[in-house]
Amino acid sequence: MTEAEAIELVKELIIEAEAVRRDNNLLNAWRRKGSAVLDRLFGDDSKQARAFLNVDFRFRGMRGLGDNAPLVRAFNNGIEKSKGVLQSCIWEIEHFGLPSSASGPSTQDDLLQIIGKLCERFHAVARQLRNRYDQRPTLVIEDEYDVQDLLHALLRLYFDDVRPEECTPSYAGKAGRMDFLLKDEQIVIEVKKTRKGLGTKELGDQLAVDIARYQSHPDCKMLVCFVYDPDGHIGNPRGIERDLARDSDDPAVRIVIYPR
Repeated sequence: MTEAEAIELVKELIIEAEAVRRDNNLLNAWRRKGSAVLDRLFGDDSKQARAFLNVDFRFRGMRGLGDNAPLVRAFNNGIEKSKGVLQSCIWEIEHFGLPSSASGPSTQDDLLQIIGKLCERFHAVARQLRNRYDQRPTLVIEDEYDVQDLLHALLRLYFDDVRPEECTPSYAGKAGRMDFLLKDEQIVIEVKKTRKGLGTKELGDQLAVDIARYQSHPDCKMLVCFVYDPDGHIGNPRGIERDLARDSDDPAVRIVIYPR
């Protein structure tokens, strides 16, 4: 996230403060949003978010302000104090910039850690999606296309430019398409879902072909292969991850298999 984008987020909170002033029922949602924005910009449990949440509005826990003039004054004072905290955050960004964590991961290890965590938690997210209120329609993971759809949404949490189905150079007479290209980070993500007939050997063969294909792709400095194995078809996932990982080749390769 750029400093200009961060400042716009904080300015949006300041503008929304006037809507909260007119309708105190919006207060809790506004404070939660403000805390989330400031933690995203300045780090988890940031002093900026704590200062924002520590503003006392006095009437919290009561049904509302009513015609109580002292409560109304205290509430408006709380709004002004909150806006002051937000204005000071803008001043900090303008003069000192954003912490490196807010402007996005800067090293390859940071990027891999983020992608690895998304893959690690993928199964838990997929399982949670099955349990919707009143049995409403949801995304059920049945094949690789379903895995791609959900992973695409998760990647957008951290990466601005996620390009699905980019063309790859011809390999062995055939051109293909990558699942995802993180253009700015020069990372390609390939998705596999195990099934009957796609076990350890077949998976290894497919990954070897993928790795060879991306050696000539100009935007691929790192290839991450996410293998979703909900039914446990892969007997030794750590062994495959170690055997196929490459550090020095171009591209470098990481294999992540979940759940384990």
